[in-house]
Amino acid sequence: MKPRLIAAAAALMTFAALHPPAQAANEAQVIKVGVTPGAHAQIMDEVRRVAATRGLALDVVVFDQPGAIDAALAAKQIDAASFEDEPSLETQRKQHDYALSGVATTVTFPVALYSRKLANINQLQRGATIAIPDDREGVARALILLQNYTLITFRDSAGLHATTHDITSNRLNLKIRQVPRARLFDSLNSVAFAVIDSDDAARAGLYPARDSIGLEDARSPYANVLAVRDSDRTQPWVSQLVSAYHSDDVAHFILTRYQDSVRRPW
Repeated sequence: MKPRLIAAAAALMTFAALHPPAQAANEAQVIKVGVTPGAHAQIMDEVRRVAATRGLALDVVVFDQPGAIDAALAAKQIDAASFEDEPSLETQRKQHDYALSGVATTVTFPVALYSRKLANINQLQRGATIAIPDDREGVARALILLQNYTLITFRDSAGLHATTHDITSNRLNLKIRQVPRARLFDSLNSVAFAVIDSDDAARAGLYPARDSIGLEDARSPYANVLAVRDSDRTQPWVSQLVSAYHSDDVAHFILTRYQDSVRRPW
């Protein structure tokens, strides 16, 4: 080969190495998604399978400490996170000045009404005592559920920060007892029903779809979200990831694996 042709060929090879075709570059990109163990990790494994069939490679990174996930996302150690609800993400943004955004809902782990005395909510008697969590978020979430079942109403302005002081009506004159989460299961022996979240219920061997007499709506304000950095919101892989999560295959997996104990808000 002539020297001039050899030089041209070498230059072409160098350019190709430094500037791979767009399709090849996309195929090489692997999106790291931070999750917690359990349902989030299991569902994201199914999302990974679906995404792979659509040309998007995911690496599911399981964190034993949920508090480390947003920090890892903000530090660009992972590309997305799927483990917390929108109010919790908002708290992290404010406390740490994280530039993170929720881009889609994922699943809802519903709080529910559990009872050893009632077969259904219509059997609730006037003046009955009920138990709700005593922490700030637990109180607000429980009151929203009670309002959804038309048992109480509270001031609209209270929103996700509602307390028992915001209650404006209580049609059955229910006695609302605030109980530490760890004691809510034991309180079932003495109250008409208790409002218990999914994690605490699971530790007690209770499952919302099987054991409750009332469930939080899937489209709860406490639905979990898929979060990314603000700077990545418009990246093509974000919409691909959301599409894979919201696919029929993932919906079928959630329904068959968890029944209605893990709810789908999309």
